[in-house]
Amino acid sequence: MIGMLKGFRDFILRGNVIDLAVAVVVGAAFKDIITAVVTDFINPLISAIGGKPDLSKFFITINHSKILIGAFANTLISFLIISAIIYFFVVVPMNKVMEKAKRGEKSSPTDRSCPECLSIIPVKSLRCRFCTAKLKPE
Repeated sequence: MIGMLKGFRDFILRGNVIDLAVAVVVGAAFKDIITAVVTDFINPLISAIGGKPDLSKFFITINHSKILIGAFANTLISFLIISAIIYFFVVVPMNKVMEKAKRGEKSSPTDRSCPECLSIIPVKSLRCRFCTAKLKPE
């Protein structure tokens, strides 16, 4: 039982779990910021052009059923902004780093490749942060 608890503690304290928890919290806050930008800035601009005071309240009625076009448009705009930011600030830079790793280049003089998973890690690392392999000091 003690060994199982120690294993659980080691799992929780490993960097990947904590990084994931931080990413979820930051992502939720980021979503709120983007939603505020859409509802407080972009929405009024679109509404001024379209003549409606609030785009999110825009709907059409077909056979006594409301189709909430404005609410869908707000959600779609938020999704597109978040997707673009993730692509340009996370995916593109990570693709460049991975491309360098595939060619065997170091991303900076303070980095080296892990011999097990070929990830780029700091030169002074004694354990790979990606595969957790033990490394020899350079």
